[in-house]
Amino acid sequence: MFDRINHTNYHQICDELALADPDLADVISAYGYPPLWSRPNTFETLVHIILEQQVSLASALSALNKMRERVQKITPARVLLLTDEEFKACYFSRQKTSYTKYLAEAIISGQMDLADLEQLPDDVIRAKLTALKGIGNWTADVYLMFVLQHANVFPIGDLAAVNALKRVKKLPKDATREEVLAVAERWAPYKTVASMLLWHYYLSASKGK
Repeated sequence: MFDRINHTNYHQICDELALADPDLADVISAYGYPPLWSRPNTFETLVHIILEQQVSLASALSALNKMRERVQKITPARVLLLTDEEFKACYFSRQKTSYTKYLAEAIISGQMDLADLEQLPDDVIRAKLTALKGIGNWTADVYLMFVLQHANVFPIGDLAAVNALKRVKKLPKDATREEVLAVAERWAPYKTVASMLLWHYYLSASKGK
């Protein structure tokens, strides 16, 4: 059993899931293996994930790039030099400006150390992240999956993953959170990889329309 996913074990885990679940096997058969999406463990990455909350990925990336143009390298110290007007010019909402400043201050003060998170279990990482203003379970899930590559996370707050699961498993659109989680639990200990297969299906099926 693998606790984390990497380029060495990723396809093997996909194959194990496909053997156990014909619906996931169909996704691989139709669309191939999903990319192993990953992000570096940096302040910039966490700002990017905060920007992605409840907006399109394109909008979030546009704001991130605008900030990068302004400060060159997105670091806590450089971000804290920006005025609220400068944040606004980078397409940051008032809320996301506040969240980004709070995160920068937490890192500078030593309240949050991203490198330390790499050695901790999921529940401790989630507790530390969600203690920060503006970081909820969805952001913690994305961080655990994409940054730390933990193998057994299902992002119940992610609409694309949940809707893909309902379609792949032929669940009704009004299936409850509990029903969705019960299906996802069958993919343990590799819920992260199953989620990547669901996103792959969602993105690939959308292109085909």
